[in-house]
Amino acid sequence: MTSVTSEPDARGGPVRTFFEHPPRWVSRTVRTLTAIELAIGIAALLLIFFLVMAQAVQRYLPFDGWPWTGELARFCLVWLTFVVAGVLVTTDSHIAIEMVDAVDNEVVRRLVRVISCVVVAAVGVGLTAEAWSLIETQSILKSPAMRMPMSWFYAISLIGFVSTTLRASVAAVQYAVVGVPQDQSRSEAPVE
Repeated sequence: MTSVTSEPDARGGPVRTFFEHPPRWVSRTVRTLTAIELAIGIAALLLIFFLVMAQAVQRYLPFDGWPWTGELARFCLVWLTFVVAGVLVTTDSHIAIEMVDAVDNEVVRRLVRVISCVVVAAVGVGLTAEAWSLIETQSILKSPAMRMPMSWFYAISLIGFVSTTLRASVAAVQYAVVGVPQDQSRSEAPVE
């Protein structure tokens, strides 16, 4: 269970209220987009599993295998990685060094979280711009085995880049206005 540490003053006004009690349509939209991203991620994960299993079975069959299975499995791994990145930023489930979270000073925790979210958003902007450029310029190229236009490969990745950028930007503002979630179930003592 986590609770948000906040200062007693009323700084933030309507922005703070928006983050603490978001409108219903915002909550519903975020949940729907999260479900779509997770569904794409789950589909990619299942495809990876079944395609790798098909490759393993093909080795013991007397006829030639399907060369596209390995290619699609590799593409699915890339799609899985990038499509769920935004969800991981929102749920605070991404890889992170939690050493700063143990610091007792709320201002330091808040500042580090805001800076890290701004950096993630900036990287997301760069990846989004590059993916868009690749979608526009790489449509003539086709993948070797499946003959899939490479612009499709980048289009699916673009979903994750845009999501990561937007979610990291919102998280930066939320951390700046509301504060950093503090895990109450931690067993470690804070660093002093």
